[in-house]
Amino acid sequence: MPRRLGIFVSVAMVLGVLVGFVLNQTLSAADAKAAAANLSIVTDQFLRLIKMIIAPLVFSTLVVGIAHMEDTAAIGRVGIKTLAWFVSASIVSLSLGLMLVQLLHPGAGMALPHEANASGGVDAGAFTLKDFLGHVIPTSIFDAMARNEILQIVVFSIFIGTAISSLEPKAPALLEGAEQLAAVMLKVTGYVMLAAPIAIFAALAATVATQGLAVLVSYAKFVVEFYLSLALLWGLLVAVAALAVGRRTWALVKSMQPPMLMAFSTASSEAAFPLILEGLTRFGLPRRIVSFVLPLGYSFNLDGSMMYCTFATLFIAQAYGINLSLAQQVTMLLLLMVTSKGMAGVPRASLVVIYATLPYFHLPEAGILMILGVDHLLDMGRSATNVVGNSVAAVMVSRWERQLGLAPVPEPDAMSEPSPSPQPAHAG
Repeated sequence: MPRRLGIFVSVAMVLGVLVGFVLNQTLSAADAKAAAANLSIVTDQFLRLIKMIIAPLVFSTLVVGIAHMEDTAAIGRVGIKTLAWFVSASIVSLSLGLMLVQLLHPGAGMALPHEANASGGVDAGAFTLKDFLGHVIPTSIFDAMARNEILQIVVFSIFIGTAISSLEPKAPALLEGAEQLAAVMLKVTGYVMLAAPIAIFAALAATVATQGLAVLVSYAKFVVEFYLSLALLWGLLVAVAALAVGRRTWALVKSMQPPMLMAFSTASSEAAFPLILEGLTRFGLPRRIVSFVLPLGYSFNLDGSMMYCTFATLFIAQAYGINLSLAQQVTMLLLLMVTSKGMAGVPRASLVVIYATLPYFHLPEAGILMILGVDHLLDMGRSATNVVGNSVAAVMVSRWERQLGLAPVPEPDAMSEPSPSPQPAHAG
């Protein structure tokens, strides 16, 4: 199934657009909306299935990954390398977005008048530093799991995995239980992913049925140039990964294809998490490192979302004919460098961060309305880019730890349970 999943997803995407277009052209607006609502039931149920497995999957794989490291020093070493990559990738993503929006000028010539402030339904109060910091430590792991608070689950899992790793002898029953839970959750994930093409078909058909192909035309210059910027970021990330994996670069790209398509079609990085985990492990990365890097990446390494923040903010400034000085743009980059780390767990996170940034530079808050109409289309690209960024992060950390598999791992059945983890090689 993993090899064919990309084909099934691609076919589902094409059929979804075609069926949605037919519904849009043949039905009245009310009937098309009703048909889209019925189709959305399938997508909603699929996303509920994904959310159902995310918490136990993240917890079990992260605990096992940390517990299989040599000692707490290894955990700290991998953690520092991971965060170093995240910071570097964040700076590159934000800077690239800043440079490309200046080069392409997607908002130039629109000359919009300054309108009264409007939020477009985006709650800027949803993001504050106090709320974010207060959101990091869970008051109850059961509450965090019930609400799928990934960052809180990561914090708790790090404590548990570190404690198991530091015990002499290790807690064999707990470790074995976590390994068995991880194997069971990966098998459950395989069952859930069988429904992925159907859910993707329904999601795209519902969107096109109500909005038509016009959603692909509105603000075409902004959309096309943002996707061009994402493509450049993808190329840069893959080029860096190629330095680590050499001739197996194409195999790495193929392993990222199914989760990228999943994230793109559902506009959800979360939906792609199980596929990234399985694909990178099958590629040859140590599961203990992948299980450590990916959950952290979902909180601190959203490359596509960070590029969008600079790109969209300066697009709004250009559309209103407002010029920002170089000092202001550098300040914006530093501000977004910090605020973007609070994206995890915030609804419509990129929009919230952008809306919170506009007042700092006296940009019209009504500008958020300009990008709302195409935000879903842009979110599809952002989500796929986040998958690429986190996959490359796992590759680079594995390379730095000298634990990057040089030979492909035999492909198991769809989402089969992992084989017992080998003892980690000493990094030296």
